[in-house]
Amino acid sequence: MWLDEGPAAHGWVDGQVWTAARVRTLIGRTFHLSYSVCGVTRLLHRMGYSVQMPARPAAERDEDAITAWREVTWPEVKPSGRRPARSSASRTKRA
Repeated sequence: MWLDEGPAAHGWVDGQVWTAARVRTLIGRTFHLSYSVCGVTRLLHRMGYSVQMPARPAAERDEDAITAWREVTWPEVKPSGRRPARSSASRTKRA
């Protein structure tokens, strides 16, 4: 199967992993069909493929920077959780 050949065999040399977006593109090139990324994910799952996670964290990962961002930056940009009140866009008054 073409997925077993790897991404490099199909033109992706920058990363040696299949993503749903890459598989979507490959399906389009091969079969002239259009799928959404979500549809490709479901299709791959039905075919027996699963999401893979890295065996170890990236060497560049900075735990101190991550902790600082979670404690300082995230509370500042985090949405309040409250939805805006319903309002009317009509300029006419109710009778």
